[in-house]
Amino acid sequence: MRIGELARRTGFTQETIRYYEKIELIPQPDRSGANYRDYAAPYVDRLQFIANCRSLDMTLDEIRHLLELRDNPEARCGEANQLIDEHLQHVRHRIDELTQLADQLQVIQGECGTEQATRDCGILNELDRMSVSREDRSDGRVHNHVPGSHGHRPG
Repeated sequence: MRIGELARRTGFTQETIRYYEKIELIPQPDRSGANYRDYAAPYVDRLQFIANCRSLDMTLDEIRHLLELRDNPEARCGEANQLIDEHLQHVRHRIDELTQLADQLQVIQGECGTEQATRDCGILNELDRMSVSREDRSDGRVHNHVPGSHGHRPG
């Protein structure tokens, strides 16, 4: 089947399928006589596996590792279990971060007097006063969302 049909069957875009080929999550397909990519049925199964992993918010590296295990049916299942355990710990950590973020947003929202001019807006003023450490800014995301966690408590 051609890439358009594979995309329709799997729900992935053609660009994503080509990207997965480029980063070797899926193998390069054979080429037809007219030099079109020719995807066999196993590509659908492999992409469905990848989609299932992505639905669990797994990284491409985690998926790659699971695919390597899947491609080696004699490997020990313990590696897959360990990977899932590490991913689960990461998810729980993110849940904690998101809970802290929700708490902080609620505090900031409590500063709002909806009838005030923006120069007196508690939300905007609080965003001006917040302190974020350099390490929290290193990847463009703020990781520690607790009010006052950087030595400043909203006033």
